[in-house]
Amino acid sequence: MGDSSAFPGFHSQYSYDRDYARPLFRVASFSSERGGDEHGHEHSPRGRGGAMARTASFKVTAAPSRLSQAMSKLSMKKLQQAVDERSVEDEEMELMKEKYTKLLLGEDMSGGGKGVCTAVAISNAITNLYATVFGTCHRLQSLPPEKRSMWNREMDCLLSICEYIVEFAPTVQARPDGSTHDVMATSPRSDILMNLPALEKLETMLLGILDSFDKAEFWYADQRKQSFTETKKPSSFKRNEDKWWLPEPCVPESGLSDALHRELQHKRDQASQIHKMAMEINNAILSEMQIPSSYIETLPKTGKVGTGDVIYRYMSSGDQFSPDHLLDFLNLSSEHEALEIADRVEAAMYVWRRKASMTHVVTKWENVTELNADGDKNLILASRARSLLLCLKQRFPGLSQTTLDTSKIHYNKDIGQAILESYSRVLESLAYSIVSWIDDVLLADENAKQGNSTRIQKQVFSQVSPQR
Repeated sequence: MGDSSAFPGFHSQYSYDRDYARPLFRVASFSSERGGDEHGHEHSPRGRGGAMARTASFKVTAAPSRLSQAMSKLSMKKLQQAVDERSVEDEEMELMKEKYTKLLLGEDMSGGGKGVCTAVAISNAITNLYATVFGTCHRLQSLPPEKRSMWNREMDCLLSICEYIVEFAPTVQARPDGSTHDVMATSPRSDILMNLPALEKLETMLLGILDSFDKAEFWYADQRKQSFTETKKPSSFKRNEDKWWLPEPCVPESGLSDALHRELQHKRDQASQIHKMAMEINNAILSEMQIPSSYIETLPKTGKVGTGDVIYRYMSSGDQFSPDHLLDFLNLSSEHEALEIADRVEAAMYVWRRKASMTHVVTKWENVTELNADGDKNLILASRARSLLLCLKQRFPGLSQTTLDTSKIHYNKDIGQAILESYSRVLESLAYSIVSWIDDVLLADENAKQGNSTRIQKQVFSQVSPQR
């Protein structure tokens, strides 16, 4: 050990006994209880002089002895706290080193250069961080402090990369003599400047929604930990069998208060709007990414082959097209079927766009509608396919990524787009989860109130029914 000044909680006037690993004033306290000579001098346990002899030269009474012990315990407690804090900081630093090492190596720990590009590594890092922090969160409650700290710390590091992604723009600079000249100045890239602050605001709002339910009237029951002998829960909430392992919300027998019910509905609407905004940002970023050549090679020869006869006949017949009516006719019962239809329609959409680009110059396909298609059949079909995809994603908000989206993310090399896409994607997933959790609580509240109303009606009927 070094000198005593290196340890928090130890004062410079006390020396430190290396053999006994405690402050010398505590050694003096223990020695006084064993007794000393008639002059009050105490014998050093190791026969040392100097500081120990001077420290032991006091006449120790019972009260100062207890005070010294209390001071020693306080100092040791402060020392232990400092050591614990330092160990936590060291552990966090090692974790950050490991994460940044994986980013630099492209997740190839052999160092042979066979890893993914930096953009994909950062995208995977944000996705994995979200899974680590929110993967076990299935309740309307604030994040634990350690997970909240992990999320803020690592996201700050990953998003700080955007501060160095800039674009050059000509600007006029004045000289000391009053003349001007043109220079190239840097500014944040336009897509990052527009989308990153918006996403950070959406994240703050989502975490605020979770924090607002810390002291709520409802609670959760973990189905995996319940025994068969437990009494029936106040709420008659029933979850789908495919999600039996999720905790079930419970409410009082009389249901939630009107104030909390209104707050839940307001928070649900707020989370739903955040979900839509995050989805729009994500779709915009994905549309700007280049289509990989490997995906283009797998496109069908015609759009009819891609969609199938039934969907193609419905999309190509008549002047009026309703994607809602088509989805009602298809009667999709699962997200797996919806994802399959989305892949087929999206592939056909790009086939029609490629054919239309041979005769039309289109700068932005999102602006193409049936009204400005100039009667071109390929443009009309491409526009209808896009509207069908949007309607499909609205009906299935938890729909997985399509084959094209997955290919774009995998082959993307733009780091700015990778950060914005993954950031908006995880926020979209969190918003959808919050909406689902609130729906579960509202359903449990509705069932509880219906059961309570039935019980009251039975009691009233039993009171007014004639006695026989």
